[in-house]
Amino acid sequence: MDLQLTGKTALVLASSKGLGKACATALAAEGANVVIGARDPKTLEATAKEIAATAKGRVLAVPVDVLQPGDAENIVSATVREFGRLDILINNAGGPPFGKFESFDESAWQSAFELTLLSAIRFCRLAIPHLRKTGSGRIINITSLTVLTYLPYAVLSTSLRMGVVGMAKMLSEELGPDQITVNNVAPGLILTDRVKDTLQPRPGVSEEELLAERARSIPVGRIGRPEELAALVAFLASPLAAYITGATIPVDGGATRRPL
Repeated sequence: MDLQLTGKTALVLASSKGLGKACATALAAEGANVVIGARDPKTLEATAKEIAATAKGRVLAVPVDVLQPGDAENIVSATVREFGRLDILINNAGGPPFGKFESFDESAWQSAFELTLLSAIRFCRLAIPHLRKTGSGRIINITSLTVLTYLPYAVLSTSLRMGVVGMAKMLSEELGPDQITVNNVAPGLILTDRVKDTLQPRPGVSEEELLAERARSIPVGRIGRPEELAALVAFLASPLAAYITGATIPVDGGATRRPL
């Protein structure tokens, strides 16, 4: 299927590895010009070369810390300067730490707010004027299954990502007349470094066995692959998804089992 992304320009955040990298790879393979951003310049450049090897569009790497307003302004400006337009914004950032409510002080909440919610707000504010010019802009927020179901010790992620979902609902209403769609993708158990970091090591039990234990509660019986989430993101970024907005779509192998 041709997703009609040739000539479009996408900005993908936190894209030197994991879900962001998979999204950037999928978009570039569909013909979009892709700007990837992450904090570590060395890893970012290596990722850009890897994506470029299979890309139909061009790839530009720009170091960015999503917590820094100046960095955000710089990467958006660099995108428009290099490609003359911005069609697609993929908001993505590393998740806040896990723990019980009482284990987090006010500074931990502030840090989680700035990473998870404020960064998405900041990039939306910067991108929307450029998205309007295209007449078919796309904003896609990578959130978490925590916005749809209960996950132990995920109070920071759940609270702040729910804010992202609420913002997306409001933006989908406000930006609908501009033909800009705003959606959230909620990954479940997908094999990334963050998922591995949540494993609780036990003597004599390998990482593969721990992951298999986690997968037993998933109806499809396995952990997801980053490229499976990226396929949905590429579709939502395309003109074919112009009638989907304000939605939060899980990619979880059926883990939420939500009734319609």
